[in-house]
Amino acid sequence: MSLSGKIALVTGGARGIGQEIVLKLAQEGANIIISDINKEGALETLKMIEDMGREGMAAGGDISNSDEVDTMVQQAIDKFKRIDILVNNAGVTKDNLLLRMKNEDWDFVLNINLTGSFYCSRAVAKYMVKQREGSIVNISSVVGVMGNAGQVNYASSKAGLIGLTKSLARELAPRGIRVNAIAPGFIDTEMTKALPEEARNRLITQIPLTRLGTPIDIANCVSFLVSEYAGYITGQVVHVNGGMLM
Repeated sequence: MSLSGKIALVTGGARGIGQEIVLKLAQEGANIIISDINKEGALETLKMIEDMGREGMAAGGDISNSDEVDTMVQQAIDKFKRIDILVNNAGVTKDNLLLRMKNEDWDFVLNINLTGSFYCSRAVAKYMVKQREGSIVNISSVVGVMGNAGQVNYASSKAGLIGLTKSLARELAPRGIRVNAIAPGFIDTEMTKALPEEARNRLITQIPLTRLGTPIDIANCVSFLVSEYAGYITGQVVHVNGGMLM
């Protein structure tokens, strides 16, 4: 699934699933713009792909700010002249029960997870339309499909990403741009590692494949969706959850 010569922009690429996506796409031959609010972490990930012989750029900034997104994308275009792949991976949580959730907690999560993905898609699509080709992958979540108590803001943002995916897929298909989403289940990341062992075990009992997913499980799916092997796939939500939701 060679991505040799392709230019990819990955948001939230400094750690976790985002970093694994960056490394996988670089392994397949792509050069990467690594966007993350944690600029230091983005620079560390940039060093990792440069050690693989790839070119890249570390971009700090806040994707919930449209001006900062436009500046980042313009800098990427100035350096690489094109963007072939966008992975909207950046996401945050601010969990609480509905009656305890503050307005600012709702706004914080929706602004980054959903509005930030809209800003990035709009900024990048402008160039993909001129190229008449490109691929966008939005990282949604299993809870965007099934819901989750205590995560009304997060689940709403991830459900919104699915609507964004399907609408953009219809709108951009005539210009050769494919748009898909991935809905990860429970993934073995820093967040799940922090759970008590009993809570982790309870999660695993809900998963037919009897294990948590890994970041590389998500990165492998991204790599496929942005490759020529998925050239006739658009507007789809790929569930990577070990069978937890069927």
